[in-house]
Parts: sequence; structure tokens; C-alpha cells
Amino acid sequence: MTTDLAPVETPDAPLFDRRMLESLVCPVTHQALSYDAERQELVSRAAKLAFPIRSGIPIMLVSEARCL
Repeated sequence: MTTDLAPVETPDAPLFDRRMLESLVCPVTHQALSYDAERQELVSRAAKLAFPIRSGIPIMLVSEARCL
């Protein structure tokens, strides 16, 4: 997992601006999220959910989240 705020691009995923992470919170707990660059997910440890990032867009729907 990475913590710096520079944009990231992987072969399978387009550019994701990590600065956006600072303004996003978990829709369940309203707590901060961590960015998992390898899996292209925003992780809520409090809710034990991982929200996918598809085509550079965070999908913040609980129905789309993966349980941890």
C-alpha cells in the first residue's frame, strides 16, 4: 500500500489522482480511506470494506464493495 499523494498509473488502470483520497470518506463510517494501489481499491478498515476504482473512478457504493 502506498501513502504518497502523486498520481498513479498501472498497465491495467488509468491515472488515479491520490489527492482525491483526501476528500473521500467511507459512506458507512464517514472515516478516512486508505488507497491500495496494487488492487486499485479504497479501503475502509473500520467498515471492513474495499471500494473498487474502475477507469480511474472510485465506486463508493456498498453494493459494489468487497468485504475484507
